[in-house]
Amino acid sequence: MTRSSSWLALCAAFALLCLLNWPLPREAVDWQPALFATQPWRALSAAFVHWTPIHLAANLAGCAVLALLGWRAALGPREAVAGLIALPLTQLALLLRPELLHYAGLSGALHALTAIAALSLVARGGRERLIGAGIALGLAVKLTLEQPLGPVLRPTPGFDFPVAPFAHLGGALAGALAWRLTMRRRKE
Repeated sequence: MTRSSSWLALCAAFALLCLLNWPLPREAVDWQPALFATQPWRALSAAFVHWTPIHLAANLAGCAVLALLGWRAALGPREAVAGLIALPLTQLALLLRPELLHYAGLSGALHALTAIAALSLVARGGRERLIGAGIALGLAVKLTLEQPLGPVLRPTPGFDFPVAPFAHLGGALAGALAWRLTMRRRKE
């Protein structure tokens, strides 16, 4: 595999899993904290379930954008492994908001991938560092504006489903942690 092919494969796999899960009954595979002890697999399956066609399309578009970013930035196997680690961490963060009785969607994991890409670019230096810092700043502003510690669900103009901003924060933090766990320290 080339440097960016593992990242592209990860983004493609996430998109494919979303498409494969589309026909499934959502309540059978979505996140429900009350069922976590007996059905822990929902922590993963919920990421690939979507409430509406707009919800699915938005997350597929996110996969495409992140695939393009990863290809242009030559993100590699370590970043892809970080993305795989971040997925369950993102979903498990939802346990911190037990009032979120149902959750579905890939947006938390997409925020994790965004954080991983940004941190990888920041670690490189030069122009790439500036691009990574810009992405990280944009992500931080977005998360702040969403007020993820406020109401667990929010209506969002243009979407026909409520958004769970805490999933975005959980994803970004999970991505940062997973990135840290998988990246080698640079010698100074």
